[in-house]
Amino acid sequence: MKISEEKLVSFLEKEGLDAFYVHNPVNVRYICKYSGGDAYLLILKNKLYLLTDPRCLEHAEAECPEYDCVDWRPYGSIVKGLAEVLKRESIKKLGVEGEYVSCDMFEDIEKEYAKEASCEIVSYTNVIEDFQAVKEEEELPYIRNACEISERALERLYKDIRPGVTEKELEAKLAMYMAMEAADVKSCPYIVLSGARSAGAQTNPTMKAVEYGDPVLIDFGCKFDGYKAGITRTVIVGIATKKQKEIYQLVLDIQEKCIKAVKAGVKAKELYRLAEDMVRGTGYEPYFCQTLGHGIGLFAHQKPYINAKSEDVLEENMVITIEPGICIPGFGGIRIGDELLVKKDGCVNLVQTGKQLLEVF
Repeated sequence: MKISEEKLVSFLEKEGLDAFYVHNPVNVRYICKYSGGDAYLLILKNKLYLLTDPRCLEHAEAECPEYDCVDWRPYGSIVKGLAEVLKRESIKKLGVEGEYVSCDMFEDIEKEYAKEASCEIVSYTNVIEDFQAVKEEEELPYIRNACEISERALERLYKDIRPGVTEKELEAKLAMYMAMEAADVKSCPYIVLSGARSAGAQTNPTMKAVEYGDPVLIDFGCKFDGYKAGITRTVIVGIATKKQKEIYQLVLDIQEKCIKAVKAGVKAKELYRLAEDMVRGTGYEPYFCQTLGHGIGLFAHQKPYINAKSEDVLEENMVITIEPGICIPGFGGIRIGDELLVKKDGCVNLVQTGKQLLEVF
């Protein structure tokens, strides 16, 4: 068994479950390493099932030879196919991903199998997500490749940033460059914002044209074999103003000090407090971002969460982002972010792209 499968089987034994149903495609990818679509898992202590449709069956059998791959189509629905497997194995206590199995699906599983078989269905949250917080050695090359691809794409994008180009055009070029550098084509949305809009961290790019004097915020990261990179850079179009330089240097100083403090055993909220202490007294306290970073892997945002209220503690081989920012409505935002591999006595920065203030023309 793979380490990921062993973790889930150990969970079954601890909880007294006969089986666990995995519905979320990202979690399916983590548990069995299957890279295709339309896949659902039923994990037993001594048997593994992958349910898929006939279009993907051959692919699933090739990538997951240790799984009993079941075509659910002849049964009419994934629930009916799942019920058939549950009957075959006489499952009496079933765990499911509560945050991904809808109420309707939960009721359908009860209707098709559980009530008749006197099977108890137990809903759980964040089971597999918690497994993913600490990365296995086999996952790290994918993460490193995602970072390297993203950096190469960013260097290409820098040459396209100039007055008159639109946010959407830059976003599209960034996606193209990452695909050309071997990223997964089906990837994640990217944030490319300019001017005062750069203060809205989760705003979608528009047809707004970049203007001279604008900060351009680039918050992005490609996927490589499902694993995500997380990089944030801010450049200034033209000559930076005194205020832009002041804010940029403050954000950079915060990021570098926090990175130096990263190591196994550090509490996430202590990192955030370190950043807060550096902002205190500068006049920018109201504009400091409410989060300093987060875990990253198959999910763009996962445990540990680095904010003032987090109870998470950094562990060796967690992969996190440190991305402080100061965002002022009507003025714009400055954010700088890297992806880090947590080690026992420090961390490894997986991003090598320069962070000194870049003025582009």
